Amino acid sequence: MVSGGFSFELRRGEPTGQVRVRDRVYWWTGEVGNLGGVELAYPAREVVPVADQGLYVGTAVRGDSIPPSTFQGLGYTVQPRLARGVLTVAGQTATFSRSAWSTDRRGRALRIAALGREYTYREESGKRHHTLERAGASVAMTRSGWKNPKTISGTTAGATDSVDLSLAILLEGVYTRNLSLGGAMISAPGRIFSRVGS
Repeated sequence: MVSGGFSFELRRGEPTGQVRVRDRVYWWTGEVGNLGGVELAYPAREVVPVADQGLYVGTAVRGDSIPPSTFQGLGYTVQPRLARGVLTVAGQTATFSRSAWSTDRRGRALRIAALGREYTYREESGKRHHTLERAGASVAMTRSGWKNPKTISGTTAGATDSVDLSLAILLEGVYTRNLSLGGAMISAPGRIFSRVGS
């Protein structure tokens, strides 16, 4: 277990040379509590089979003492969407669901079952703030900006551990605007066009 009640910050890395836009990878790194270094990256090409890379996009979290987590889904620019998503936590496939018909953020939250735990992940006040919760533990995440932010920060509460942190950080690399009704309406045209293209 990792002690609750601490904060951390991941900072965006910058490529050292010229990188073609289609080859660009975004990543954030930082020290997370007593777990050492952690990295979030997307698009994580190693997550998606080569034959599917034209349609699917991946995100990955890895670190010194944190279980690796990945997500792959239909691409929405460089991030995977929830549509047709596959979530793995510590090498185990997890399941998730949400209500697309609910009008409030709590109702639209992701319900995640991973490693025998039940989580909810919801958008808070505005698209840059999210909370991952399970019984007795939570991680509140904040982005400095919506698209490829300079920093992604988190604050833990309760009996959080490395699994909670891995999952909370991973979900910041997934396109989740449709977890609020307003976000779903704004992102609907892009999601519809990307689905037609698939």
